[in-house]
Amino acid sequence: MPILDVLAIQEILPHRYPMLLVDRVLELEPDRIVGIKNVTVNEPFFVGHFPHYPVMPGVLIVESMAQVAGILILKDIPDSKNRPVLLASINSAKFRNQVVPGDQLRIEMKVIKRRSSLAVMAGVAKVGDTVVAEAELMCVLADPAKPRT
Repeated sequence: MPILDVLAIQEILPHRYPMLLVDRVLELEPDRIVGIKNVTVNEPFFVGHFPHYPVMPGVLIVESMAQVAGILILKDIPDSKNRPVLLASINSAKFRNQVVPGDQLRIEMKVIKRRSSLAVMAGVAKVGDTVVAEAELMCVLADPAKPRT
């Protein structure tokens, strides 16, 4: 059973279709989280990447990892929808295998360092037992959203 389903995730993250890339959270601890992204042929990026050889773009795998990290950072913050978590840096990103329609990405993120408004997290994305990507991400908790003039 998931700890968080997609409706609960939408209560935490501001992302919506087509940019919400986390379908559920399976494990949630103070410094560790495991999320799932189900990859379907209906994803809008498969139209152009690539029409006859659909492969999930690496940048979207990293974005999925960042969103899972964002859930961990935002889960205990009141009014989290008005405090976006922004990706500040990506280090040591490696793409080890392709992700294709029908795959289920299992994303595990662990906190390496955390301060009040930033977190450095190490993550790995797997399909089954195969590592498809890994990266170290720095995320920054932005100030409450204010309308632009």
